[in-house]
Amino acid sequence: MNKKTNTVLFMLGATVFNILLTIGCFVGIIALYAQLLSPHLSESAQGWGLMAVFIGAIALAFFLYRAIIKQLSKRIDFEKYFDPIFGGRRNRRR
Repeated sequence: MNKKTNTVLFMLGATVFNILLTIGCFVGIIALYAQLLSPHLSESAQGWGLMAVFIGAIALAFFLYRAIIKQLSKRIDFEKYFDPIFGGRRNRRR
């Protein structure tokens, strides 16, 4: 496979992984919230809590994804296997 194919496959796989990671974080945090906090809060506070859980899950997934990609980039030379997504080649119109 060439670099462009590797790049496309990596981006698709990374996107699916990021979505699954976000769903996993959301399910995990919502389970903790339901067990620990939800029974002790009023209905309006539970609604705000669900919004906080949703935002927290996205933030946690972002930081986890970033840490995983950083560790992966230490082990794999991305420039060797993948094309740059932005920038890169000069004079593309020729």
